[in-house]
Amino acid sequence: MSAKFLCIGEVLWDALPEGLFLGGAPFNVSAHLNMLGRQVMFVSRVGNDRLGKEILRRMKTMGLSTDLIQTDEQFETGFVQVSLNEQGSASYEIIFPVAWDHIAATPALSKAAEQADAVIFGSLAQRSPESRQTINEVLNSPAFKVFDVNLRPPFYDKNTIRQSLLKADMVKLNDEELVTICRLFKLPENDEKSTLKMIAEEFNCSAVCLTKGEKGSALILNGEWFEHPGFKVRVADSVGAGDAFLAAFLHGFFERYSGSRLLKFANAVGAYVASQKGATPVLDLTKIKSTFRIG
Repeated sequence: MSAKFLCIGEVLWDALPEGLFLGGAPFNVSAHLNMLGRQVMFVSRVGNDRLGKEILRRMKTMGLSTDLIQTDEQFETGFVQVSLNEQGSASYEIIFPVAWDHIAATPALSKAAEQADAVIFGSLAQRSPESRQTINEVLNSPAFKVFDVNLRPPFYDKNTIRQSLLKADMVKLNDEELVTICRLFKLPENDEKSTLKMIAEEFNCSAVCLTKGEKGSALILNGEWFEHPGFKVRVADSVGAGDAFLAAFLHGFFERYSGSRLLKFANAVGAYVASQKGATPVLDLTKIKSTFRIG
């Protein structure tokens, strides 16, 4: 039976120069898992406003369940101003507070968490006490727990990151986040292989995955080291590429791909999304497999 994924956290509108795009890391991961044919439930909260209603409509159009999307009568739907530099790299101005800062624990959410094979969570939605408490309750489930580090200054602190690392079975972070983690926990910064091993050992994680943009990725999986150099593409924008990478990685992980095959597939999907506009372009798996020569 296909694994069931539960993603919890922010859903929001990214305001790019070309217009509004639906986003938020856990939402993006959910959308890509869904496009990869996985069973996925997404948990978040939107405002009772036009942008919130449009999120619900778009999710239904995409084939994503809205059963665990809560509606807030007080706070507005999440919104982010995204700026892109000449290389297509993104910076973010994230509005606070918004509806997804108030995700509530519900019986339906508890039941979904108990039935999930994997729970994917991040750090951004833990910026508020209410959503952080709800996420922590979800993490009491027996599911495989995936921490997508996703640091967005100033919305994180050392204790929240530590507790998240301790609860995670798998950690995914990018090269900039690795530097921050090293400085927070006084880990060496000059050797990524030994540093990832130290993170895995100190926080008892079976997998720690590092993404490095065009330079590819690295992985510690059950103590074994894997690397992939990445794929060169013309970058349209980098928004959502890391989320697509994580979704592809988890798809392959639950299909029991080898470490090398995991990284190749995840890098290919991430590179494809970076070559497209927006965070969740339709994944053309036939094109991805032929372009990046994936068997």
